[in-house]
Amino acid sequence: MIERFDDIETTGGTMTTFVVGPERSGPWPVVVFLMDAPGMREELRNMARRIAATGYVVAAPHLYYRQVDHYNVFETGDRDRMFELMTSLTNDMVVGDIADVLSHLASDRASAFHADTSSVGTVGYCMSGPFALYVAGKDERIKAAASIHGVRLAVDEPDSPHLQLATTVGEVYVGCAETDHYAPPEMVAKYESALAESGVAGAVEWYRGTEHGFAFAERPQYVQWASERHWEQLHSLFDRNLKPDRTFS
Repeated sequence: MIERFDDIETTGGTMTTFVVGPERSGPWPVVVFLMDAPGMREELRNMARRIAATGYVVAAPHLYYRQVDHYNVFETGDRDRMFELMTSLTNDMVVGDIADVLSHLASDRASAFHADTSSVGTVGYCMSGPFALYVAGKDERIKAAASIHGVRLAVDEPDSPHLQLATTVGEVYVGCAETDHYAPPEMVAKYESALAESGVAGAVEWYRGTEHGFAFAERPQYVQWASERHWEQLHSLFDRNLKPDRTFS
C-alpha cells in the first residue's frame, strides 16, 4: 500500500492527515477515519490500514490541529488537556475539515492514491461518532457513515446528529456499548427513534457485555468478539454502499 502524511491547508491552519491506500490502479472509494478524543496514534493508523487493505483510500486527519501540532493522551497522561481539546471542536468544524480532506484527495497533489471522492464513507469512534453521522446529513457524497460507541448522538442542540437524518442520503450504522455513561440508553433510543422515523437506511446495534471503548485492541475495555463484529459491520457497510457494482452473496 501507499501511505504518507499530507499537510492539508484549511482556514483553521495546517491539518496533518495520514493517508493510506492501495498501490493498484483505482479509482478507489474514500473512507474518512475520524480519531477519538485521545488523539492520533499508531493504533488508529493501523485501523485505517485495515480498511485500506480491502480497497479504499483512507484519510485520518489530526483534528486538534487548530490547537496543537500533535497530541496523544497516552503519551502525556494529561486528561484535562484532552477534554479541553475535545470540547474545542464542533460538528461544523469537522464538516469543513472533511470537505478539505476530500478536496485534497481530488487534487493533483494526491493523485497517486487514485481516490474517488464522489463515493465516501465516514467512521468515528467515541468523540467522533457524532461527527461521522453529522457530516452525512451535510454532504451528499457521504454514502455510508458509522459511529462506534459514539457520544452526543441526540442532544438538545440544533446541530445534533439525530436532526440531520432528514437530509442524510447514505446508510448509517451505530454500534453501542451496553455500558456507556458517555452514551446512555435514553440518548441512543432517541437517535434510534429518529432513524426509524426518517426512513434513512441504517441500524443501531447494541454490543452486549461491553463498555465504552470495546473496539480498541489497546484499551482495557477491549472485547475481541465485539471488536471483530464491528469490523465485520464496517466492511459490509462500506462495501455495500461504496462499491455498488460488487456482487454480494
